[in-house]
Amino acid sequence: MIGKLKKVPLREIWRDEARDFTAWLSENIDTLNEALEINFSIIEKEKAVGDFSLDLIAEDADGQITIIENQLEKTDHDHLGKVITYLSNLDAKTAIWITSKPRDEHIKAINWLNEYTPDDISFFLIKVEAVRIGDSAPAPLFSIVAEPTEISKEVGKEKKEYAERHHLRKEFWTSLLEKAKLKTKLHSNVSPCIYHWIGAGAGKSGVSYNYVVTNDYVSSEVYLDRGKDHPTLNKERFDELYKHRAEIEKIFGGQLSWERLDKKRASRVVLRYKGFGLKNKETWNEAQEKMIDSMVRIEKAFKPYIEKLK
Repeated sequence: MIGKLKKVPLREIWRDEARDFTAWLSENIDTLNEALEINFSIIEKEKAVGDFSLDLIAEDADGQITIIENQLEKTDHDHLGKVITYLSNLDAKTAIWITSKPRDEHIKAINWLNEYTPDDISFFLIKVEAVRIGDSAPAPLFSIVAEPTEISKEVGKEKKEYAERHHLRKEFWTSLLEKAKLKTKLHSNVSPCIYHWIGAGAGKSGVSYNYVVTNDYVSSEVYLDRGKDHPTLNKERFDELYKHRAEIEKIFGGQLSWERLDKKRASRVVLRYKGFGLKNKETWNEAQEKMIDSMVRIEKAFKPYIEKLK
């Protein structure tokens, strides 16, 4: 006959969190080790951290400090703050928060911490329950609710890179637009943004004068995109402009890259400067000067022909 698993209220086993549960865990850390598949050994109970008291301080097989905070009730902000406080003040590498009822908000918070903290910092949120089969003695059941993973750390790195890139782009556009106002009013009403391009209307719907910045190059261009409701218009407009390529490039004062982009909806005519970009911050000033100069000449060369487009 197979017995039925029954849950047991935690307070029936450990009436007082500090006196009973923390004391029991310090002597039975192997039960937690099995759940986490990590070997910890307890160093100290009720460790003083300033005006606060950490439940347990442990170390792993490499001698790295681990803090363990217990909460035999629903998670709250107070204990989340304690976890971070203890980790930082003791220069620990791992934080374990044990609770009977993890809130969704705190699960997300622990996952966020695992994404945004360095690779050598780990946060675990563990749910503790007590169970028994029939009349057997109650047994603890530890379940991992949130933990660090290679994916979470990689996601965190990507998010950091996105944030850094967005910050750099906004800084780049702020600088470029300030310089551009001294030479042309074309983008005077455009605000710095986090995207890799900024544009100003060319006086014809679906046609714009765009600046572009990537990690490896910058460019100035005429961009043709009337939208999905006009699938053929972009190519028709490109072809019409291309008929006047010689005249346009003569006015511009050099060759341009004419890109019909047959497999895409949009088309463009562009001048790129390679070797410049976000990652080459020391060359930003030169790159921006080139972009602005070419944009002034692009507008002068294209304006009369864009006005005649249908």
